Amino acid sequence: MGLTAVRAGRLCDEVMAQMESLIADGEWPVGAKIPPEPELVAALGVGRNTVREAVRALEHAGLLEPRRGDGTYVRASSDLGAALLRRARRTTSGHVLAVRASLERDAAAAAAAHRTAADVVAIRAAAAARRAACLVTDRAVFVEADVAFHRAVIAATGNPVLIDLYAGLTEALQRSVTEIDEHDDDPAAFPGHDELAEAIAAADPDAARAAAGRYLDAARTIVEREP
Repeated sequence: MGLTAVRAGRLCDEVMAQMESLIADGEWPVGAKIPPEPELVAALGVGRNTVREAVRALEHAGLLEPRRGDGTYVRASSDLGAALLRRARRTTSGHVLAVRASLERDAAAAAAAHRTAADVVAIRAAAAARRAACLVTDRAVFVEADVAFHRAVIAATGNPVLIDLYAGLTEALQRSVTEIDEHDDDPAAFPGHDELAEAIAAADPDAARAAAGRYLDAARTIVEREP
């Protein structure tokens, strides 16, 4: 869709609305750098002060994050996501894992019940990418692949509220997976992920729930033995 010139009046509100729409629609995805101020001014047809006010308001809401000397980045895709990010930063990996367990068992079953052919392709591709990432020395690559797999499963539920909720927890999930990975000598042997992909492909909710339970139980064991 892109940005369009706004009308006189409540300029800041209109600029904010356009930016929020681009974020929500994924045109400005989480982690992406937004266009620099001169480009925003030119595209929107408003003054620098209006753009700055809108950006500051979205930073205050938690959707954008300034990085000194680098620019402004998308931090969350919604107000809900921003609030979850703030809360998740003040908790433990054990608490995050408990939330994951509550969400992901039911989500696995829902994904098996509602997945489309496109979802199956995406989940199998994500599972393959996760397997490949197990062999990469850079553990950040594995963490990113693991989180991407779980987000593909969540997307297959077709539940927009659950998808937004899970997206808001992404930062905490990445921290949780990183901490678990640090205490797991062989991520390639971590159980349940490939089985979950195939259970969803087979439209088998019970098998999908059981597969999710296997990796969640293994993760809990690792977290509980942390010093």
